[in-house]
Amino acid sequence: MEHILDILKERGFIAQVTFEDELYEQLKNPTVFYVGFDPTADSLHIGHYIPIMAMAHMQRAGHKPIALMGGGTAMIGDPSGKTDMRKMLTTETIDSNVESIKKQMSRFLDFSEGNAIIVNNGDWLRHLNFIEFMRDIGSQFSVNKMLTADCYKARMATENGLSFLEFTYMLMQSYDFLELFHRYGCRLEMGGNDQWSNMLGGADLVRKKDGEKAFACTFQLLLTHDGKKMGKTEAGALWLDAAKTSPYQFYQYFRNVDDKDVEKCLALLTFLPMDEVRRLGALRDSEINEAKKVLAYEVTKLVHGEEEARKAADASASLFGGGASMENVPTLEISEAELNEDARVSTMLVRAGLCKSQSDARKQIEQNAVSLDDSKVTDPAAQISVSQLKEDSILLKKGKKGFCRIKLA
Repeated sequence: MEHILDILKERGFIAQVTFEDELYEQLKNPTVFYVGFDPTADSLHIGHYIPIMAMAHMQRAGHKPIALMGGGTAMIGDPSGKTDMRKMLTTETIDSNVESIKKQMSRFLDFSEGNAIIVNNGDWLRHLNFIEFMRDIGSQFSVNKMLTADCYKARMATENGLSFLEFTYMLMQSYDFLELFHRYGCRLEMGGNDQWSNMLGGADLVRKKDGEKAFACTFQLLLTHDGKKMGKTEAGALWLDAAKTSPYQFYQYFRNVDDKDVEKCLALLTFLPMDEVRRLGALRDSEINEAKKVLAYEVTKLVHGEEEARKAADASASLFGGGASMENVPTLEISEAELNEDARVSTMLVRAGLCKSQSDARKQIEQNAVSLDDSKVTDPAAQISVSQLKEDSILLKKGKKGFCRIKLA
């Protein structure tokens, strides 16, 4: 059977690994590993999808995942990649976010008895004794070494600098690894490459305190071919929650990725065999569209289920290929009373999720990017009348790829 590290490497996951030869030997046997998720929102987004897919590959290879919810670390905030301190969240908000994320995780991992588990680091971090923690854990860390971490250097160069609160984040995350080793025999932390310094701290802490083998392995971040973060849409992040990003919007995002990113996305975001990934990635010109359809369908199926993926594919076909009914096109249902109260096209653009704000909507109208059915909307104050809704609906369009059917409820 092919080694799991070779599988992850072939598919493009691996960025950095500690003690690689030792880790190869360790992973010849079932190994407990963990990935941390800070619950700063009530949904995961596409940036979390890479570690989730890697966890699924690891589980399929016989290893046991721990999904660690950061109910404690989220109260501090990871300074990695941030130019300013994160917004402070209440414990109630954090705990609510944790519950929402737990439900999402079950789509990707098997949490039945004896398989993957979900743990919340708030269970131990929120009750720490500061002096005992600093004597026992803080004494193991060199400030000089910590300050060489990219996340700290970047923040120290900003106007507001780095708070001591955030400076302790590395200690907290490292302590998580030690705690998970004691509780579950966890020997490997995995996560995004922006967490490398924090993860090294954890693996080193287990080795120093207990003299046991512990490893860190980071994944490539989901970037476009030109180095930009993937998953940013006009409406914001590409969420895994259907209420935040609809299955159709999710499907369309991957249906429209750049040709140069198709093979990478197929390898990282689907379970298709690599021979098929390479075949699809090698298609050129108009044929690459077939590969994009496969990519969009497979990723949407994994995140939202097969039925929603099929509906999204049908909606896309009806809007762009004329090959299906309009039944599955994204739809905003409104009552006649609502329409009488505010029937502005700009309002419908916002309510349909095609624009972020009224000002954005008015700007799109002024730039001739908006139409109702096949008629351009040129007046920012334009309204939709009930008489315009043929068969009780009308198609609102923004640009070439933004669509929503406005339908009377």
